[in-house]
Amino acid sequence: MYHHFSGKEDLAVTAMEQTAASVRHDLEQLLSGPWTAPERLERYLTYQRDCLRGCRIGRMTSDAEVVVSTALRAPVSETFTWLIDALTRIIADGVAAGELSRTVRPPELASVVVAVVQGGYVLARAQGETAPFDTAIRGAIYLLRAVAI
Repeated sequence: MYHHFSGKEDLAVTAMEQTAASVRHDLEQLLSGPWTAPERLERYLTYQRDCLRGCRIGRMTSDAEVVVSTALRAPVSETFTWLIDALTRIIADGVAAGELSRTVRPPELASVVVAVVQGGYVLARAQGETAPFDTAIRGAIYLLRAVAI
């Protein structure tokens, strides 16, 4: 195996990159389609997840080795950047189409949506039950509907 990889970190980076690519592929499928911007955001928020396991990408940040290694952290950072950018484009399109209030700031709302999901994972795992995750998602949908037109 080590003739394919320069060491343990290289193997871990490759595995993380594959996981990140799989997550991005799944999310691309989820976010594309004929829906309005608010519908796409709700699809992301209500996507069926095993919230007690946590996010396949986000939970990597709880590993101290990942946090201190630029190479190991890169697939995590790149995936979140990609997701926030994708949601920002959806939100900006929704504002332009008159589906969302003109007062909405697309990058900020995209970051909030991702933070609610990631924070919901943490709350659910801390309590050992799905209710905190579900409550966070319902709260985000409530806020989203408040800015929808």
